[in-house]
Amino acid sequence: MTVSDYRPPMDPLSILYQDHELVIVDKPSGLLSVPGRGEHLADCLITRVQAVFPTALLVHRLDRDTSGVIVFALTPHAQKAMGRQFEARTTKKTYVARVWGEFAEKTGTVDLPMIVDWPNRPLQKVDFDQGRPAITDWRVVRSGHGESRVRLYPKTGRSHQLRVHMKEIGHPILGDPFYATGAARDFPRLMLHSETLQFAHPESGKGMRISAKAPF
Repeated sequence: MTVSDYRPPMDPLSILYQDHELVIVDKPSGLLSVPGRGEHLADCLITRVQAVFPTALLVHRLDRDTSGVIVFALTPHAQKAMGRQFEARTTKKTYVARVWGEFAEKTGTVDLPMIVDWPNRPLQKVDFDQGRPAITDWRVVRSGHGESRVRLYPKTGRSHQLRVHMKEIGHPILGDPFYATGAARDFPRLMLHSETLQFAHPESGKGMRISAKAPF
């Protein structure tokens, strides 16, 4: 990525939820979750959050081009507790996406192991010999005009998992600069949004469900 490639949006911070342990925001597409290498990649979501909540700590990330729900911890305790939930896969994530083509079925599961494509980093690829398990459930919301709107339910948290899985079953996410080609790539943004996150509150243990409507 060069200096000219990164033009982060200047949307004001959209706070979905906050208390003394957590702050949850709606990340815009095109903004890094954490700083990249080099001063030109310093502007990112966590530094914008820390400008308002100085104690904010990273819990998880979203790809630069993915929008939607992302949680930050405000205390070390909350960071550890939330980190354990993500590692144990007790959190539940729902994404919404617009993808190329129309599905023959209404629901399905993609079970394809993944590994980093080392010569082409940060790209990822399917690898049945050395890849780590990667599973995504999908459900069609509607189809028509050569595309489909789907909800995606990742059961694992591999980098680029949803993007690779959709490409591998012949339905790349529209606007994906890495995995879509031709007309499927010719969209103003990656049509992938983190719609809902469900988890247990790190202090009370109460079940939480935070959502952000997809902007597409």
